[in-house]
Amino acid sequence: MQKMKKNKYKLKKNDQVKIITGKNIDNTGKILKINKANGTAIIEGQNMVKKAMRQNKQNQKGGIVEIEAPVKLSNIMILCKKCGPTRIGFKNSDAQKKKLRICKKCGEEL
Repeated sequence: MQKMKKNKYKLKKNDQVKIITGKNIDNTGKILKINKANGTAIIEGQNMVKKAMRQNKQNQKGGIVEIEAPVKLSNIMILCKKCGPTRIGFKNSDAQKKKLRICKKCGEEL
């Protein structure tokens, strides 16, 4: 059996992101969940699809509901508060002894 390669991504939960391709282009939202194995993320209020749900204890009514579908991580960019959509860089902090995520355009901490 082959070992699965673990993918590393720079995006995290609760990051504010912008969708750069697809049917929801230029929409923004917050990341609710990331699936690193598939390379997808669920973004709050974006990529809505309709799904038929059966009645159960959590969903008393059942019927057709709208839920967020996953978006590929390659199709989203993080939003910097100053300069908008940007790439993520890293900088070592001497004071906190941690690796900080920074904006590639302006250098501000994300």
